[in-house]
Amino acid sequence: MCQLLGMNCATPTDFNFSFRGFKCRGGDTDVHSHGWGIAIYEGRGVRTFHDPLPCAVSPLAEMVSSYPIKTLNMMAHIRYATQGSVSLENVHPFQREMWGIQWTFAHNGEVPMFTRKSPNPNDPQDEEQATLDHCGSGLHSCSGHDGMPMLGRCSEAVFHPVGDTDSEAVFCAMLNALRAEFTTLPTLPVLYEAIQRLCCEIIRGKETETIFNFLLGCGQFTMFAFSWPGSRPGSLVWNGLHYLVRYPPFSKAKLKDMDYAVDFNDTNGDDDRVAIIATKPLTTNENWKEFKRGQLLMFDYGLPYSRPYECAAIERCGRGLSSRAIPRGEICPYKYQYNIPKLLRKAVFKALGKEDDDGSNSNNIWSERAVDLGCGSGLSGLQFRSCVRHLTGVELSGEMAEEARERGCYNRIVVGDAECVLHKENISDDSCFDDVIWYDFVFACDLIPYIGDLRPIFNTVQRSLEYKGGTFAFSAEILTDLSSDTKDDEDGFVMQRCARFGHKQWYITSLAEEFGFLTLNTTESTVLRQHDGRDVLGTIFVFGLNVS
Repeated sequence: MCQLLGMNCATPTDFNFSFRGFKCRGGDTDVHSHGWGIAIYEGRGVRTFHDPLPCAVSPLAEMVSSYPIKTLNMMAHIRYATQGSVSLENVHPFQREMWGIQWTFAHNGEVPMFTRKSPNPNDPQDEEQATLDHCGSGLHSCSGHDGMPMLGRCSEAVFHPVGDTDSEAVFCAMLNALRAEFTTLPTLPVLYEAIQRLCCEIIRGKETETIFNFLLGCGQFTMFAFSWPGSRPGSLVWNGLHYLVRYPPFSKAKLKDMDYAVDFNDTNGDDDRVAIIATKPLTTNENWKEFKRGQLLMFDYGLPYSRPYECAAIERCGRGLSSRAIPRGEICPYKYQYNIPKLLRKAVFKALGKEDDDGSNSNNIWSERAVDLGCGSGLSGLQFRSCVRHLTGVELSGEMAEEARERGCYNRIVVGDAECVLHKENISDDSCFDDVIWYDFVFACDLIPYIGDLRPIFNTVQRSLEYKGGTFAFSAEILTDLSSDTKDDEDGFVMQRCARFGHKQWYITSLAEEFGFLTLNTTESTVLRQHDGRDVLGTIFVFGLNVS
């Protein structure tokens, strides 16, 4: 199959190093010899180069690899044709204008929902399927002679594929769905949720057959990347996505596909930061991270974001979509999740009987030592900084931890999972007892939906609070099928279609009781976000642990 390369940067950066190694895979160190393409954003414009020749021998590719074009956002693609002829019209990235914005798309995989299959006239099932494809069925109808499936609310196609690949058909269908849904320019958290819904719709019912890895550029600042990895039948090649972020202090990087290395300390400054996304790692001595199945990341300013409230913070910085052709939409804090830190703060202050001063009174300290689980870029930490004497942030992503560190609201940042609240490094002895660190306040904003079995985290938090007692507060997405909301159920949590866990209320409250927590506050059901056009309800829990 094909391979992808993307770069998203904090400052204008050239892509020569990464592209030099990437192009070797187009017919030299790998088999992807059926054409290549690249899209490079510059302001409101985008440069594109396409060539049906193998990238490794293409004179155009050699020119691009040595031409020092600087950009904040780019993507490249080398093709191994599984659908569509080896021709210029089938070379990625594909490009369309929508809402006065240049959109680009590159894909690796196979999408059965958009695969064009010539029916066998002697096979009744094929004949029936051909009729359905032509006339439309179920949630997906068709418009025009090409029979392209529709996504979301779309009922009439505006964008059509020029070539005959499933990749271009998917791109057009996604744009048609976004165009049908929005009459104003969507903000980044809204767009994130919409793309996530479309990805789930494309995969649904074809989970085992679908391989769906893509890069989606939507203007000079922002790139989305999604991975639904897999292998073709009979193939041992795994098709997924990996990424890394280079930031100060920089180090030396060595390409995997050729004998070439660069010390980025010599070429990059303190303000530089670059995220690189690739089908397979490009270098041999850097810590690449593989996307999780079904993971959608938004890259902006050289950092990955996976939570709508984090996307909203970027929107507020003025780095959202920009258009002269369509009015901008409004951010809705109640509906799109980025307001969870404020909702959590309000629930905690109410539970403890504290007067909420919105952080304006720096002397209102009621927690000696607190920890923010899944702190992300630090928005949640900012909400509680004024009432905590010593604040620790725990974050699985090293890049996001660095962003949180830059906010300056944490006394300590630990990179790892929730178990890291027990780690002792850089902590004075008076904060430790036996083998753990004590806390009197543990909170988590939008972390629980990424964890199924909550028993380990309750155990970890209980151990952290049992020295002095304290408070445990978090948000959770609650399953609303009350008919099955009893302790007789085998499972207290379910993986939802959006690849996030929903939990049952009895499950959370029974764990709290088991580990000795008292319920201090439980909010009424609140709409945290939407999925497939339906409200996703959530609850904020505040538990207390008393010690004798």
